[in-house]
Amino acid sequence: MRSDLGLENAGSFDVLQTSFGKGPARRFLFLQGPASPFFAEVAEGLRHLGHQIYRVNLNHGDRLFWRGPFSCDFTGRQEDWAAWIDAFMAEHAISDVFLHGEQRFYHRIAVAAAKARGIAVTVTEWGYLRPDWIILERDGMGGESLFPRDPGTILQLAQDLAPVDFTPCFADHFPTQAWWDILYHIALLIPFRFRHFKNHELVHPLATYTGIGLRLMLCSLEKQRSKKVLAELMQRQTPFWLFTMQIETDFSLRAYSDYPDMDTALDETLNSFAAHAPREAALLVKLHPLDPRVKNWPSRLARMAGRLGIAGRVHFAPHGELDAMVRAARGMVTVNSTSTSRALFFDKPVKLLGRSIFDIPSLAFQGGLDAFWSEAKAPDPKLREAVFVLLAAAFMVRGGYFSRPGLDAAVAATVERLDRGLINLPLPAPQPESATA
Repeated sequence: MRSDLGLENAGSFDVLQTSFGKGPARRFLFLQGPASPFFAEVAEGLRHLGHQIYRVNLNHGDRLFWRGPFSCDFTGRQEDWAAWIDAFMAEHAISDVFLHGEQRFYHRIAVAAAKARGIAVTVTEWGYLRPDWIILERDGMGGESLFPRDPGTILQLAQDLAPVDFTPCFADHFPTQAWWDILYHIALLIPFRFRHFKNHELVHPLATYTGIGLRLMLCSLEKQRSKKVLAELMQRQTPFWLFTMQIETDFSLRAYSDYPDMDTALDETLNSFAAHAPREAALLVKLHPLDPRVKNWPSRLARMAGRLGIAGRVHFAPHGELDAMVRAARGMVTVNSTSTSRALFFDKPVKLLGRSIFDIPSLAFQGGLDAFWSEAKAPDPKLREAVFVLLAAAFMVRGGYFSRPGLDAAVAATVERLDRGLINLPLPAPQPESATA
Protein backbone atom coordinates (compact mmCIF):
# COMPACT_ATOMS: atom_id res chain seq x y z
CA MET A 1 0.00 0.00 0.00
CA ARG A 2 1.43 3.38 -0.99
CA SER A 3 1.54 5.60 2.07
CA ASP A 4 2.21 8.76 0.04
CA LEU A 5 -1.34 8.68 -1.27
CA GLY A 6 -2.65 8.99 2.28
CA LEU A 7 -5.13 6.13 2.02
CA GLU A 8 -4.05 3.78 4.80
CA ASN A 9 -7.06 4.42 7.03
CA ALA A 10 -9.36 6.19 4.62
CA GLY A 11 -12.90 4.90 4.53
CA SER A 12 -13.76 7.38 1.79
CA PHE A 13 -12.26 10.34 0.03
CA ASP A 14 -13.45 12.64 2.81
CA VAL A 15 -10.13 12.16 4.60
CA LEU A 16 -8.26 13.40 1.54
CA GLN A 17 -10.19 16.60 0.94
CA THR A 18 -7.94 18.52 3.34
CA SER A 19 -4.81 17.61 1.35
CA PHE A 20 -5.48 19.75 -1.69
CA GLY A 21 -8.41 21.91 -0.67
CA LYS A 22 -9.37 25.35 -1.86
CA GLY A 23 -7.15 28.21 -0.84
CA PRO A 24 -5.92 31.61 -1.99
CA ALA A 25 -4.90 32.33 -5.56
CA ARG A 26 -1.93 30.18 -6.50
CA ARG A 27 1.10 30.55 -8.75
CA PHE A 28 1.16 27.99 -11.56
CA LEU A 29 4.26 27.18 -13.60
CA PHE A 30 3.53 25.62 -16.99
CA LEU A 31 6.31 23.61 -18.63
CA GLN A 32 6.05 21.64 -21.89
CA GLY A 33 2.60 20.59 -23.05
CA PRO A 34 1.23 18.69 -26.05
CA ALA A 35 1.51 20.26 -29.51
CA SER A 36 -1.91 21.78 -29.00
CA PRO A 37 -3.60 24.91 -27.59
CA PHE A 38 -4.51 22.84 -24.51
CA PHE A 39 -1.93 24.34 -22.11
CA ALA A 40 -2.49 27.91 -23.26
CA GLU A 41 -6.26 27.61 -22.81
CA VAL A 42 -5.96 25.97 -19.39
CA ALA A 43 -3.66 28.81 -18.33
CA GLU A 44 -6.13 31.39 -19.60
CA GLY A 45 -8.92 29.76 -17.61
CA LEU A 46 -6.87 29.74 -14.43
CA ARG A 47 -5.81 33.34 -14.98
CA HIS A 48 -9.44 34.42 -15.23
CA LEU A 49 -10.06 32.75 -11.86
CA GLY A 50 -7.38 34.90 -10.26
CA HIS A 51 -4.35 32.62 -10.33
CA GLN A 52 -0.90 33.83 -11.41
CA ILE A 53 0.51 32.03 -14.46
CA TYR A 54 4.15 31.50 -15.43
CA ARG A 55 5.54 29.71 -18.45
CA VAL A 56 9.04 28.47 -19.31
CA ASN A 57 9.73 27.77 -22.98
CA LEU A 58 12.45 25.29 -23.87
CA ASN A 59 12.27 25.72 -27.65
CA HIS A 60 10.45 27.60 -30.41
CA GLY A 61 7.81 24.86 -30.58
CA ASP A 62 6.84 25.67 -27.00
CA ARG A 63 6.56 29.32 -27.97
CA LEU A 64 4.38 28.48 -30.95
CA PHE A 65 1.64 26.95 -28.80
CA TRP A 66 1.65 29.49 -25.99
CA ARG A 67 -0.03 32.83 -25.43
CA GLY A 68 -0.28 34.91 -22.32
CA PRO A 69 1.26 37.87 -20.52
CA PHE A 70 4.13 36.02 -18.87
CA SER A 71 6.60 33.56 -20.33
CA CYS A 72 10.35 33.29 -20.37
CA ASP A 73 12.90 31.17 -22.22
CA PHE A 74 15.47 28.77 -20.88
CA THR A 75 18.32 28.92 -23.38
CA GLY A 76 21.07 27.21 -21.37
CA ARG A 77 22.58 23.76 -21.50
CA GLN A 78 21.01 20.70 -19.91
CA GLU A 79 23.57 20.71 -17.11
CA ASP A 80 22.41 24.22 -16.15
CA TRP A 81 18.71 23.34 -15.99
CA ALA A 82 18.51 21.96 -12.43
CA ALA A 83 19.91 25.05 -10.76
CA TRP A 84 18.04 27.40 -13.09
CA ILE A 85 14.56 25.89 -12.59
CA ASP A 86 15.05 25.56 -8.83
CA ALA A 87 15.97 29.25 -8.62
CA PHE A 88 13.01 30.16 -10.83
CA MET A 89 10.58 28.33 -8.54
CA ALA A 90 12.03 30.04 -5.48
CA GLU A 91 12.09 33.53 -7.01
CA HIS A 92 8.47 33.38 -8.17
CA ALA A 93 7.12 31.46 -5.15
CA ILE A 94 5.62 28.79 -7.41
CA SER A 95 2.89 26.74 -5.76
CA ASP A 96 1.98 24.38 -8.63
CA VAL A 97 3.77 22.89 -11.65
CA PHE A 98 1.81 21.59 -14.65
CA LEU A 99 3.50 19.53 -17.36
CA HIS A 100 2.91 16.94 -20.08
CA GLY A 101 4.73 13.68 -19.35
CA GLU A 102 7.02 13.68 -16.31
CA GLN A 103 9.75 11.46 -17.80
CA ARG A 104 11.24 13.96 -20.27
CA PHE A 105 14.70 15.05 -19.09
CA TYR A 106 13.72 18.64 -18.29
CA HIS A 107 10.53 17.50 -16.57
CA ARG A 108 12.21 14.88 -14.38
CA ILE A 109 14.58 17.53 -13.06
CA ALA A 110 11.75 20.02 -12.53
CA VAL A 111 9.58 17.44 -10.73
CA ALA A 112 12.45 16.63 -8.35
CA ALA A 113 13.03 20.32 -7.63
CA ALA A 114 9.32 20.91 -7.05
CA LYS A 115 8.97 17.97 -4.67
CA ALA A 116 11.97 19.15 -2.67
CA ARG A 117 10.21 22.50 -2.20
CA GLY A 118 6.79 21.02 -1.41
CA ILE A 119 5.34 22.29 -4.71
CA ALA A 120 2.37 20.36 -6.12
CA VAL A 121 3.08 18.72 -9.50
CA THR A 122 0.28 17.78 -11.89
CA VAL A 123 0.98 15.60 -14.92
CA THR A 124 -1.15 15.13 -18.02
CA GLU A 125 -0.88 12.64 -20.89
CA TRP A 126 -3.07 10.29 -22.92
CA GLY A 127 -5.63 8.50 -20.74
CA TYR A 128 -5.55 4.97 -19.36
CA LEU A 129 -9.06 4.43 -20.70
CA ARG A 130 -10.00 4.69 -24.37
CA PRO A 131 -10.73 6.62 -26.46
CA ASP A 132 -11.53 10.11 -25.13
CA TRP A 133 -9.80 10.48 -21.78
CA ILE A 134 -6.65 12.29 -20.67
CA ILE A 135 -4.61 11.77 -17.52
CA LEU A 136 -4.54 14.37 -14.74
CA GLU A 137 -2.40 13.00 -11.90
CA ARG A 138 -0.33 14.14 -8.97
CA ASP A 139 3.46 13.71 -9.39
CA GLY A 140 3.51 11.05 -12.12
CA MET A 141 1.72 8.38 -14.09
CA GLY A 142 2.22 4.76 -15.13
CA GLY A 143 4.92 3.27 -12.94
CA GLU A 144 5.05 6.51 -10.92
CA SER A 145 1.29 6.74 -10.42
CA LEU A 146 -0.15 7.10 -6.92
CA PHE A 147 -3.15 5.01 -7.94
CA PRO A 148 -3.63 2.40 -5.16
CA ARG A 149 -2.57 -1.17 -5.93
CA ASP A 150 -4.45 -2.82 -3.07
CA PRO A 151 -7.77 -4.36 -4.24
CA GLY A 152 -9.54 -3.73 -0.92
CA THR A 153 -8.61 -0.05 -0.92
CA ILE A 154 -9.75 0.35 -4.53
CA LEU A 155 -13.12 -1.28 -3.82
CA GLN A 156 -13.61 0.89 -0.76
CA LEU A 157 -12.76 4.17 -2.51
CA ALA A 158 -14.93 3.38 -5.54
CA GLN A 159 -18.05 2.22 -3.71
CA ASP A 160 -19.89 5.55 -3.82
CA LEU A 161 -18.70 6.70 -7.24
CA ALA A 162 -20.80 6.69 -10.39
CA PRO A 163 -20.30 3.95 -13.02
CA VAL A 164 -18.27 4.84 -16.11
CA ASP A 165 -20.12 5.47 -19.35
CA PHE A 166 -17.76 4.17 -22.06
CA THR A 167 -19.85 5.57 -24.90
CA PRO A 168 -17.39 7.76 -26.88
CA CYS A 169 -18.19 11.45 -26.47
CA PHE A 170 -15.32 13.06 -28.39
CA ALA A 171 -13.01 12.18 -31.25
CA ASP A 172 -9.61 13.71 -31.92
CA HIS A 173 -8.89 14.78 -35.49
CA PHE A 174 -5.74 13.00 -36.68
CA PRO A 175 -4.96 15.40 -39.57
CA THR A 176 -5.03 18.31 -37.09
CA GLN A 177 -2.87 16.38 -34.64
CA ALA A 178 -0.37 15.58 -37.38
CA TRP A 179 -0.30 19.17 -38.67
CA TRP A 180 0.25 20.68 -35.23
CA ASP A 181 2.99 18.14 -34.55
CA ILE A 182 4.69 19.00 -37.83
CA LEU A 183 4.51 22.72 -37.03
CA TYR A 184 6.02 22.05 -33.62
CA HIS A 185 8.97 20.15 -35.05
CA ILE A 186 9.53 22.68 -37.83
CA ALA A 187 9.83 25.30 -35.10
CA LEU A 188 12.52 23.15 -33.44
CA LEU A 189 14.69 23.60 -36.53
CA ILE A 190 15.07 27.32 -35.79
CA PRO A 191 18.47 27.48 -34.04
CA PHE A 192 18.22 31.00 -32.66
CA ARG A 193 18.16 31.18 -28.82
CA PHE A 194 17.50 27.48 -28.18
CA ARG A 195 20.57 25.91 -29.78
CA HIS A 196 21.29 23.86 -26.62
CA PHE A 197 17.84 22.26 -26.40
CA LYS A 198 17.84 18.45 -26.65
CA ASN A 199 14.66 16.67 -27.69
CA HIS A 200 13.46 13.65 -25.70
CA GLU A 201 12.45 11.75 -28.84
CA LEU A 202 14.69 8.91 -30.07
CA VAL A 203 13.74 8.95 -33.76
CA HIS A 204 14.22 11.97 -36.00
CA PRO A 205 10.84 13.56 -36.81
CA LEU A 206 11.50 13.29 -40.55
CA ALA A 207 11.85 9.51 -40.26
CA THR A 208 8.72 9.37 -38.11
CA TYR A 209 6.65 11.43 -40.55
CA THR A 210 7.91 9.40 -43.50
CA GLY A 211 6.99 6.13 -41.81
CA ILE A 212 3.56 7.29 -40.65
CA GLY A 213 2.86 8.84 -44.05
CA LEU A 214 3.66 5.52 -45.72
CA ARG A 215 1.40 3.72 -43.26
CA LEU A 216 -1.44 6.12 -44.03
CA MET A 217 -1.00 5.41 -47.74
CA LEU A 218 -1.11 1.68 -47.05
CA CYS A 219 -3.80 1.91 -44.38
CA SER A 220 -6.54 0.26 -46.41
CA LEU A 221 -4.25 -2.60 -47.46
CA GLU A 222 -2.96 -3.09 -43.90
CA LYS A 223 -6.50 -3.22 -42.54
CA GLN A 224 -7.45 -5.85 -45.12
CA ARG A 225 -4.42 -7.97 -44.26
CA SER A 226 -5.13 -7.76 -40.54
CA LYS A 227 -8.79 -8.57 -41.04
CA LYS A 228 -7.83 -11.60 -43.13
CA VAL A 229 -5.40 -12.89 -40.50
CA LEU A 230 -8.05 -12.59 -37.77
CA ALA A 231 -10.73 -14.19 -39.96
CA GLU A 232 -8.50 -17.17 -40.73
CA LEU A 233 -7.70 -17.74 -37.07
CA MET A 234 -11.38 -17.62 -36.17
CA GLN A 235 -12.44 -19.78 -39.12
CA ARG A 236 -9.96 -22.48 -38.15
CA GLN A 237 -11.05 -22.02 -34.51
CA THR A 238 -7.42 -21.57 -33.55
CA PRO A 239 -7.05 -20.43 -29.93
CA PHE A 240 -4.75 -17.41 -29.86
CA TRP A 241 -3.32 -14.76 -27.58
CA LEU A 242 -2.86 -11.14 -28.52
CA PHE A 243 0.38 -9.18 -28.05
CA THR A 244 -0.11 -5.43 -28.44
CA MET A 245 3.06 -3.54 -29.25
CA GLN A 246 4.16 -0.20 -27.83
CA ILE A 247 6.00 2.61 -29.64
CA GLU A 248 9.69 2.38 -28.81
CA THR A 249 9.96 6.11 -28.14
CA ASP A 250 7.12 5.98 -25.59
CA PHE A 251 8.15 6.39 -21.95
CA SER A 252 5.75 3.57 -21.10
CA LEU A 253 8.50 1.36 -22.50
CA ARG A 254 11.57 3.52 -21.81
CA ALA A 255 10.79 4.47 -18.20
CA TYR A 256 8.20 2.00 -16.93
CA SER A 257 9.71 -1.27 -18.08
CA ASP A 258 13.07 -3.03 -18.06
CA TYR A 259 13.09 -3.47 -21.84
CA PRO A 260 15.48 -1.37 -23.94
CA ASP A 261 13.31 -1.89 -27.03
CA MET A 262 10.33 -3.81 -28.38
CA ASP A 263 12.60 -6.48 -29.88
CA THR A 264 13.57 -7.59 -26.37
CA ALA A 265 9.97 -7.75 -25.15
CA LEU A 266 8.87 -9.64 -28.28
CA ASP A 267 11.78 -12.07 -28.05
CA GLU A 268 10.99 -12.85 -24.40
CA THR A 269 7.31 -13.37 -25.20
CA LEU A 270 7.95 -15.61 -28.21
CA ASN A 271 10.44 -17.74 -26.28
CA SER A 272 7.91 -18.23 -23.49
CA PHE A 273 5.10 -18.91 -25.95
CA ALA A 274 7.16 -21.51 -27.83
CA ALA A 275 8.08 -23.35 -24.64
CA HIS A 276 4.91 -23.13 -22.58
CA ALA A 277 1.82 -22.31 -24.69
CA PRO A 278 -0.41 -25.12 -25.94
CA ARG A 279 0.84 -26.58 -29.23
CA GLU A 280 -2.38 -25.77 -31.05
CA ALA A 281 -2.36 -22.11 -29.98
CA ALA A 282 -1.22 -19.06 -31.97
CA LEU A 283 0.09 -15.61 -31.10
CA LEU A 284 -1.23 -12.54 -32.91
CA VAL A 285 1.08 -9.52 -32.70
CA LYS A 286 -0.63 -6.17 -33.30
CA LEU A 287 1.46 -3.18 -34.34
CA HIS A 288 0.87 0.13 -32.54
CA PRO A 289 -1.28 2.38 -34.79
CA LEU A 290 1.29 5.20 -34.60
CA ASP A 291 4.42 3.08 -35.04
CA PRO A 292 6.50 4.81 -37.75
CA ARG A 293 7.86 1.49 -39.07
CA VAL A 294 11.45 2.62 -38.72
CA LYS A 295 12.04 -1.08 -38.06
CA ASN A 296 10.73 -3.78 -40.37
CA TRP A 297 8.62 -5.54 -37.77
CA PRO A 298 7.16 -8.29 -40.03
CA SER A 299 10.68 -9.36 -40.98
CA ARG A 300 12.00 -9.19 -37.42
CA LEU A 301 9.04 -11.12 -36.06
CA ALA A 302 9.39 -13.79 -38.76
CA ARG A 303 13.08 -14.28 -37.90
CA MET A 304 12.32 -14.62 -34.18
CA ALA A 305 9.52 -17.13 -34.81
CA GLY A 306 11.56 -19.08 -37.36
CA ARG A 307 14.48 -19.43 -34.98
CA LEU A 308 12.12 -20.90 -32.37
CA GLY A 309 10.34 -23.22 -34.80
CA ILE A 310 6.95 -21.52 -34.42
CA ALA A 311 6.78 -19.57 -37.70
CA GLY A 312 3.35 -21.00 -38.54
CA ARG A 313 1.94 -20.07 -35.13
CA VAL A 314 2.92 -16.39 -35.01
CA HIS A 315 0.91 -13.85 -37.00
CA PHE A 316 1.30 -10.12 -37.56
CA ALA A 317 -1.49 -7.52 -37.72
CA PRO A 318 -0.20 -4.14 -38.94
CA HIS A 319 -3.59 -2.49 -38.46
CA GLY A 320 -7.16 -3.48 -37.75
CA GLU A 321 -9.86 -3.15 -35.12
CA LEU A 322 -8.46 -3.74 -31.65
CA ASP A 323 -11.79 -4.68 -30.04
CA ALA A 324 -12.45 -7.40 -32.62
CA MET A 325 -9.05 -8.94 -31.90
CA VAL A 326 -9.49 -8.69 -28.14
CA ARG A 327 -12.95 -10.28 -28.17
CA ALA A 328 -11.65 -13.27 -30.15
CA ALA A 329 -8.42 -13.72 -28.19
CA ARG A 330 -7.85 -15.86 -25.10
CA GLY A 331 -5.97 -13.06 -23.45
CA MET A 332 -3.45 -10.28 -23.91
CA VAL A 333 0.25 -9.75 -23.27
CA THR A 334 1.61 -6.21 -23.39
CA VAL A 335 4.22 -3.97 -21.84
CA ASN A 336 2.23 -0.89 -20.87
CA SER A 337 -0.24 -0.32 -23.67
CA THR A 338 -3.54 1.40 -22.91
CA SER A 339 -5.09 -1.46 -24.87
CA THR A 340 -5.01 -3.21 -21.49
CA SER A 341 -8.22 -1.44 -20.54
CA ARG A 342 -9.99 -2.96 -23.56
CA ALA A 343 -8.85 -6.47 -22.64
CA LEU A 344 -10.10 -5.97 -19.09
CA PHE A 345 -13.36 -4.51 -20.41
CA PHE A 346 -13.96 -7.73 -22.37
CA ASP A 347 -13.04 -9.96 -19.38
CA LYS A 348 -9.79 -11.19 -20.90
CA PRO A 349 -6.79 -12.32 -18.86
CA VAL A 350 -3.87 -9.88 -19.08
CA LYS A 351 -0.14 -10.27 -18.46
CA LEU A 352 1.66 -6.95 -18.03
CA LEU A 353 5.39 -6.97 -18.68
CA GLY A 354 6.04 -3.44 -17.44
CA ARG A 355 5.08 -1.35 -14.42
CA SER A 356 1.45 -0.49 -15.01
CA ILE A 357 -1.38 0.90 -12.91
CA PHE A 358 -3.40 -2.14 -13.98
CA ASP A 359 -0.89 -4.61 -12.49
CA ILE A 360 -3.14 -5.34 -9.51
CA PRO A 361 -3.84 -8.74 -7.91
CA SER A 362 -7.12 -10.27 -9.17
CA LEU A 363 -7.08 -7.83 -12.10
CA ALA A 364 -3.92 -8.75 -14.04
CA PHE A 365 -2.07 -12.07 -13.86
CA GLN A 366 0.55 -11.93 -11.10
CA GLY A 367 2.49 -15.07 -12.01
CA GLY A 368 5.34 -15.34 -14.48
CA LEU A 369 4.90 -15.17 -18.23
CA ASP A 370 5.60 -18.90 -18.62
CA ALA A 371 2.63 -19.73 -16.41
CA PHE A 372 0.31 -17.22 -18.04
CA TRP A 373 -0.47 -19.37 -21.08
CA SER A 374 -2.07 -22.10 -18.98
CA GLU A 375 -2.98 -20.54 -15.61
CA ALA A 376 -4.34 -17.05 -16.33
CA LYS A 377 -7.87 -16.18 -15.25
CA ALA A 378 -10.28 -13.44 -16.24
CA PRO A 379 -10.20 -10.27 -14.12
CA ASP A 380 -12.44 -10.02 -11.10
CA PRO A 381 -15.46 -8.10 -12.46
CA LYS A 382 -16.13 -6.08 -9.29
CA LEU A 383 -12.51 -5.03 -9.00
CA ARG A 384 -12.33 -4.17 -12.70
CA GLU A 385 -15.35 -1.92 -12.45
CA ALA A 386 -13.96 -0.30 -9.31
CA VAL A 387 -10.65 0.41 -11.04
CA PHE A 388 -12.40 1.99 -14.02
CA VAL A 389 -14.68 4.05 -11.78
CA LEU A 390 -11.82 5.30 -9.60
CA LEU A 391 -9.62 6.16 -12.59
CA ALA A 392 -12.40 8.08 -14.31
CA ALA A 393 -13.49 9.94 -11.19
CA ALA A 394 -10.13 10.94 -9.72
CA PHE A 395 -7.19 10.39 -12.09
CA MET A 396 -8.47 11.49 -15.49
CA VAL A 397 -10.78 13.92 -17.24
CA ARG A 398 -12.78 13.41 -20.39
CA GLY A 399 -11.80 15.12 -23.62
CA GLY A 400 -8.87 15.40 -26.02
CA TYR A 401 -6.04 17.63 -27.15
CA PHE A 402 -6.60 18.03 -30.87
CA SER A 403 -10.17 18.90 -31.84
CA ARG A 404 -13.32 20.63 -30.65
CA PRO A 405 -15.45 19.99 -28.68
CA GLY A 406 -13.16 17.46 -26.93
CA LEU A 407 -10.52 20.13 -26.41
CA ASP A 408 -13.08 22.47 -24.83
CA ALA A 409 -14.24 19.71 -22.47
CA ALA A 410 -10.70 18.80 -21.46
CA VAL A 411 -9.76 22.43 -20.82
CA ALA A 412 -12.86 23.11 -18.72
CA ALA A 413 -12.43 19.98 -16.61
CA THR A 414 -8.71 20.59 -16.11
CA VAL A 415 -9.22 24.21 -15.07
CA GLU A 416 -11.85 23.15 -12.54
CA ARG A 417 -9.67 20.44 -11.01
CA LEU A 418 -6.55 22.60 -10.83
CA ASP A 419 -8.49 25.54 -9.40
CA ARG A 420 -10.18 23.42 -6.73
CA GLY A 421 -7.09 21.34 -5.97
CA LEU A 422 -8.90 18.12 -6.85
CA ILE A 423 -6.07 16.10 -8.40
CA ASN A 424 -6.29 12.38 -7.57
CA LEU A 425 -9.62 13.23 -5.97
CA PRO A 426 -13.15 12.97 -7.37
CA LEU A 427 -15.28 16.04 -7.84
CA PRO A 428 -17.83 16.26 -5.01
CA ALA A 429 -21.37 15.36 -5.98
CA PRO A 430 -23.56 18.42 -6.66
CA GLN A 431 -25.49 19.45 -3.57
CA PRO A 432 -29.27 19.83 -3.94
CA GLU A 433 -30.54 23.36 -3.62
CA SER A 434 -32.07 24.08 -0.25
CA ALA A 435 -35.80 24.55 -0.23
CA THR A 436 -36.97 28.16 -0.07
CA ALA A 437 -39.70 29.27 2.24
